[in-house]
Amino acid sequence: MEYKKFGNTGLDLPGIVFGTSALGNLYEALPIKTKYTIVEEMFGNLEGQVVLDSAGKYGAGLALEVMGESFRHLAIDSDRVIVSNKLGWLRTDLKTPEPTFEPGAWVDLKHDAVQKISYDGIMECWEQGCNILGRGYSPQLVSVHDPDEYIARGSSNLEKRKLISDVVMAYRALHELKQQGIVKGVGIGAKDWNIIRMLDRFVDLDWVMFANSYTILRHPPELLEFMSELTAKNAGIINSAVFHAGFLTGGKYFDYVVIQPDTEENKELFRWREVFFSLCKEFNILPAAACVQFALQPAGVSAVSLNTTNPARVKQNIDLVQSSIPPEFWDAMKKNNLIDKDLPF
Repeated sequence: MEYKKFGNTGLDLPGIVFGTSALGNLYEALPIKTKYTIVEEMFGNLEGQVVLDSAGKYGAGLALEVMGESFRHLAIDSDRVIVSNKLGWLRTDLKTPEPTFEPGAWVDLKHDAVQKISYDGIMECWEQGCNILGRGYSPQLVSVHDPDEYIARGSSNLEKRKLISDVVMAYRALHELKQQGIVKGVGIGAKDWNIIRMLDRFVDLDWVMFANSYTILRHPPELLEFMSELTAKNAGIINSAVFHAGFLTGGKYFDYVVIQPDTEENKELFRWREVFFSLCKEFNILPAAACVQFALQPAGVSAVSLNTTNPARVKQNIDLVQSSIPPEFWDAMKKNNLIDKDLPF
């Protein structure tokens, strides 16, 4: 596995970052042995450092808790662990039958969570996350979790400015952690890349994670230009959600919503996928491999973030990152108007 320098963090990252929402019981509660095996497969199939992306929101801290338990259970050397923790949600006592945040998404939780995006709130989330994870494995990478969704709550320009101010103050806290040498890098992750571009004017970013943004299906030239600007500033880039919640590999969810070919827009999505699958079959390429390799193409991208509930797929995901796609496939994709003809592939 090739490791690349990651922005202004001083870290070298492998081409894959492991998402950990499954460890927090997203949609299903995996047995603890299965969770341990997933983590064991991560470290067993990479020789160097392993990067895990988590958040206090994942199972109200359950993902962080399981990560720490797994590291200790498997006797993982802390030098091999790089944790990225997205901050902004604080674990609280569960006082209702189900958690109050993201109803229906998280299963069998013993805690609830509340959003805390401010200077003090982020510091509180940081301390709690370190305690849940275990001090021997403190996160090296930090960010504010889903600032785009937080800012979108504003119903007026005045309210939006207040929410933006909250986010900027949260980043002041994160930068203090970096200045003190406690963390290596401060970044941002969001589904709306325009919010990342907006916040880039107000805060210094060592790295960026794009979700559902630069994919084989959607890759606006404006985003590619912004990615080039980030690269010129030595900000590292991770691509995530490159399968659009599984739709591009045959799933029924598109961006986390079940869809049917019942509208013109949805019919076009299904048509795109049908032609895409046909070309993959013609060139003997896994659709998932094409999605991952496309996401890795821009020069500034260091890694893709992939998630799984199946231990056997950990190695498969690593193989996707290391797979090779013939140039003729990209030519065929352009010829069939599935990707932008101006892309330098």
